[in-house]
Amino acid sequence: MNLERPALLIIDMINNFNFNHGQVLAQKALKIARPIKELKDQFNQQQLPVVFINDHYNLWQADYHTIIEHCRNQYSEPIYEKVLPDKNDYFLIKPKHSAFYGTALNTLLHQLKVNTLIITGIAGNICVLFTANDAYMREFKLYIPKNCIASTDDQDNQYALTMMRNVLKAEIKSSQDLPKVYHVNPPSLIE
Repeated sequence: MNLERPALLIIDMINNFNFNHGQVLAQKALKIARPIKELKDQFNQQQLPVVFINDHYNLWQADYHTIIEHCRNQYSEPIYEKVLPDKNDYFLIKPKHSAFYGTALNTLLHQLKVNTLIITGIAGNICVLFTANDAYMREFKLYIPKNCIASTDDQDNQYALTMMRNVLKAEIKSSQDLPKVYHVNPPSLIE
């Protein structure tokens, strides 16, 4: 039996919400921020990888502090109070919707010996769905905590969850129902 070695992916939660329906998505992102933070805390306690993957806002030379400050506003601030990267978390910027496209995510996950992904964030029907699709094609086991993804439209979010369950074979559960104990010995990045 293979042990699960998971990573928690947090997609686009650092966001300025400066787009059509951004205020609606910001309210929904605020609702999922607490359960994402709880998962993040569990992963940090078990020394398991937490990877923030974020849009770049054309700040290609930026680190995550610069992107956080660029996105800081009345909509993002309440979310920031709940979930931001810590010093031991990983942070990648992405050029398009999938966290795998044009990033080092696949290489990082393989170096960390990850075989299971718990995918959270926004928007569920776009970036989360496209990331899950690319993860499925790379043969990662998928968990999607349904209380940790949000889309502007609830019906679109539910459709994305259905697609991830039916097509991508993802387990769709509440974050409280995810497995709590994993293989916790952090692998060496140097073989």
